[in-house]
Amino acid sequence: MRRLLRRALPGESGTRIEPVEEGGEHSTWWVGTRYVLRFALDESGSRRQRRERVLRDAIRSRLAVRVPTSVASGEWAPRLTYTIDTRLPGVSAELQPVSPAGERDLAQLLTGLRALSAEEIAGLGLPTAPPRPLDTLRKAAAAAAARLTADGELDGVADGAHRPPLRTGAPARPTPPTPPAPVAVVHNDLKGEHLLVADSGRVCGVLDWTDAVLGDPAEDIAGLSISLGAPAAIRAATHAGYGPPVCRRALVLARYDTLIRLADRLYGTDDSPLSLLRTQLARAWRTTPLDTTTPTGSGTPTTDIRDDPPA
Repeated sequence: MRRLLRRALPGESGTRIEPVEEGGEHSTWWVGTRYVLRFALDESGSRRQRRERVLRDAIRSRLAVRVPTSVASGEWAPRLTYTIDTRLPGVSAELQPVSPAGERDLAQLLTGLRALSAEEIAGLGLPTAPPRPLDTLRKAAAAAAARLTADGELDGVADGAHRPPLRTGAPARPTPPTPPAPVAVVHNDLKGEHLLVADSGRVCGVLDWTDAVLGDPAEDIAGLSISLGAPAAIRAATHAGYGPPVCRRALVLARYDTLIRLADRLYGTDDSPLSLLRTQLARAWRTTPLDTTTPTGSGTPTTDIRDDPPA
């Protein structure tokens, strides 16, 4: 790293370097107080890092929240890339609550991403990700909920929570139709660690765009649900112009995912922090106005987990 810094940023070659503790998907290091050094660890990661730099440059002027700027980049080993990015202010959303003004910042983020034109999107080179099938997720979530319920993991999820239901033997319902082809740029990993929040509660930065795709915008709303809580996510999505069908799908994704991930941590191979997974489940299952209204129209999923596909 010292040799790389002497070559890429000569003025920073003697600066203190420390590992970034939060998140484990990249080899990421603080370079003093001004920069972040990120290594891609395989060729797939290198491709995603190159796409990320193109995407960030394309959307920077379109968003109210900040995204990092790469001040140096290249290869640290054959076909393995690095980038040195500006360090943005703020702390993880896991450490600082988001205020109502911060929710509006997130609404503008969602609005800016969906407003990119087809011509702009074509120049980004993003992969297309089809919407995830809810019936497949539902089966995995029902199995997870059954085991978690038996072990008391879902008792008292949180005050004011919409308790994960587990109902079996219900009459079969038709599987909801697949949503239209995706047209929105999706960050695809809007976890708390990737949202930087100021002391005021405003969202001042969004990190790590390496997983961005052209896909289902409900995925980003689901990410906000597990990071901030379902009510805040739905408020931000509604301000961004997304209607109940997309918001309900986001709730389903978030709630199914949190059940599956917690079960995998307790009974499988996931090594994520247990306390974080429990917190994320409680956030995703907080009651929203959508939980107290009756869905209308075919293809609108509910948040129930049952033997039949959600309608």
